[in-house]
Amino acid sequence: MNKEPRGIRNNNPGNIKYNGINWAGLSVPPSDGVFCVFTEARYGLRALGKLLRNYNRYYGIRTINGIIKRFAPATENQTDAYIKSVAASTGYDPHTQLNLESNAVLVKLMKAIIKHENGKQPYTDEEIYKSIES
Repeated sequence: MNKEPRGIRNNNPGNIKYNGINWAGLSVPPSDGVFCVFTEARYGLRALGKLLRNYNRYYGIRTINGIIKRFAPATENQTDAYIKSVAASTGYDPHTQLNLESNAVLVKLMKAIIKHENGKQPYTDEEIYKSIES
């Protein structure tokens, strides 16, 4: 049995729930019953990057506080602890407006989310950069 965290096993390091969106690289079946399953980690990383950028582009959400409240709602998570974890990992204040169009900012945020979701962050910066540029 694979002992890796669910997000790593599913090639979905952000633990994005499956909601019918036809993300590139989805497996067949596309979910484990709750979360997306991707054929390769690069597709899960790509989806996480797109999702975070869409929070900014479509909803004007650009702070760690706002992003995590939407990404990991209190009905399912300890959102305040999640916000503190991501803020500590990135070094950004939870209420600072972030430029999510900056790859460097996005990668830093993604790494913090991946670490919080999985207890570890096994991807190189190069892997993450390549995924968000695809």
